[in-house]
Amino acid sequence: MNVSFRFVVVTALFVAALITANVIAVKLIAVGSDIVLPAAILVFPLSYIIGDILTEVYGFAWARRVIWLGFLCNLIFVFFIWLGGLLPGASFWGGQEAYESILGYTPRLLLASFCGYLIGSFSNAAVMSKMKILTRGRHLWSRTIGSTVIGEGLDSAVFITIAFIGTPAFAPIFIIYHWAAKTLIEVAATPITYAVVNYLKGVEKTDTYDADVSLNPFSLADARR
Repeated sequence: MNVSFRFVVVTALFVAALITANVIAVKLIAVGSDIVLPAAILVFPLSYIIGDILTEVYGFAWARRVIWLGFLCNLIFVFFIWLGGLLPGASFWGGQEAYESILGYTPRLLLASFCGYLIGSFSNAAVMSKMKILTRGRHLWSRTIGSTVIGEGLDSAVFITIAFIGTPAFAPIFIIYHWAAKTLIEVAATPITYAVVNYLKGVEKTDTYDADVSLNPFSLADARR
């Protein structure tokens, strides 16, 4: 596939959503009287929606590249945030504590975030790819929602378990809250997903099926280039 400007735009939006989610995740918001969710719940599902679009239009091989690119960009972002925190602040600058509070990451949270992202994103793309073959390209809504149920569920379970197990903050119900909220956002965005997918398929003149592509996240050899 020749990389088009539209593919670059979709990739950039994917990476932007991922990094934005990691920044705003430090703020916790109250939903009703009992449910607490990170502010990232507003934007992180967007990365899954875009992931669905990438897999549906361009195929798993290209989605795999974008997922790893997002991981690399996030790693670079975290590294320079950490490096910036180590640099001595100006004598008149009093924001070091706020900088570390908002942008600082503990190794445990980083591990949880990276593991949840990789496992969830690749599961989402793999399910999307397999379901497209099984449904013969019909019923896009079943693939976008079905892949999100699995991908977001694994993402939430892995992140919350690694980040909080063994601490007072850990509660399995939080996994359900995260998973349900992200899935509902995916369902609500289904008409937008349909519109974008139909537009891209039309202008790109492509509708990829992954019958000959390995779904191994670490595969470097693709039958189709």
